[in-house]
Amino acid sequence: MILLDDLARHRRDGRPRGITSVCSAHPLVLRAALRHGRESGATVLIEATCNQVNHEGGYTGMRPADFARLVREIAAQEDCPEERIVLGGDHLGPNPWRDRSADEAMAEAVRMVEAYVAAGFRKIHLDASMGCAGEPAALDDETTAIRAARLARAAEDAVTEDASSRPVYVIGTEVPPPGGADHALDSVAVTAPEAARRTIAVHRARFAAEGLGAAMARVVAVVVQPGVEFGNRNVLPYDPAAARALARVLDEEPGFVFEAHSTDFQGTGPLARLVADGFAILKVGPELTFALREALYALDLIASDLLPGYGDRPLMRAMEALMATAPEHWSRHYGKAAEDAWMRHYSLSDRIRYYWARPEAEAAVERLVAALDGRHVPLPLLWQHLRGAAHLADRPFEAEAVVLNHVADRLDAYLAACRPAR
Repeated sequence: MILLDDLARHRRDGRPRGITSVCSAHPLVLRAALRHGRESGATVLIEATCNQVNHEGGYTGMRPADFARLVREIAAQEDCPEERIVLGGDHLGPNPWRDRSADEAMAEAVRMVEAYVAAGFRKIHLDASMGCAGEPAALDDETTAIRAARLARAAEDAVTEDASSRPVYVIGTEVPPPGGADHALDSVAVTAPEAARRTIAVHRARFAAEGLGAAMARVVAVVVQPGVEFGNRNVLPYDPAAARALARVLDEEPGFVFEAHSTDFQGTGPLARLVADGFAILKVGPELTFALREALYALDLIASDLLPGYGDRPLMRAMEALMATAPEHWSRHYGKAAEDAWMRHYSLSDRIRYYWARPEAEAAVERLVAALDGRHVPLPLLWQHLRGAAHLADRPFEAEAVVLNHVADRLDAYLAACRPAR
């Protein structure tokens, strides 16, 4: 098990290690991550975003205490030790309320941070980089640092246990769009080394001015853009040469590592190179729900081929009906092109993930699982639709276990990158 505040030391010692940050609220993804942590012995870092979970409920309807309770309940069912679990809050700042004045939005952000810390979240990403009503879309470092310090003060004051339970922090103003880009990508700009240096220096000065030196000492990482991103249909892999100058900043600031967002779909090789270069916190979200959808749709095809009374891909058709009647989660991102039909289901940004908690989707998944559980699925059908589960042919089938294993395969790639062989 690697701790967040061990990462910089491991890098200084010449044996870099990483931690996977699972950014998802889907119960099956959480179960897969917790089971994977139990079996591998790895740290299980699970993060909720400000839009997903906040003191008003977020789009999941969960407050921080609700999300923490869900994770702990699943962990108990999976026998995953609580000391192995770290809860994090991602993009904690005024983003959900940025259509309001800065004063109003920051007041809500303070309440949100207090709720996260009170619920036991111990990794706090202070992200006040976005403008509010009447402000530029992206703020300068000084304004961002002033607001980050205010949020850090709220987090420090919200700690009710002993000092050892105080949170660690992540800072950074070059934050990629949550969930990936909305378009096909040719390139993405790597954070300029001087921009990373300035972010650290400005935050250090502001925190000192506010009497928050102890909190600054617990800043473990800085969010930067190492040149990795994914769009709806393509992935930009990590290029170590392009990020070499940025990585050298950590030689000047040995108390930090970098946090890399949008590392989804990179694969073990690029992920391992990121870790080796000091990008030690690897955030992944849409890739895991993409894998969840892959497995569920494969099982939907298997059931359609195997069981005459099941129907023709009813799960996929239920999801299409849901997305057609409630397009707000995908239409702005996918546009009105003729390809929308396939993109709604298969885009790498995986905006179908917003629909799995709907009652119609849950009912369709339950029907699929019930249809296959206990059946003997022929080997050729598994080869055709879900080759990774071929070893389960011709024995009583457990559909949920198949889905969990498929998600865990993606986590294996991250584990291999974070824990490189020596």
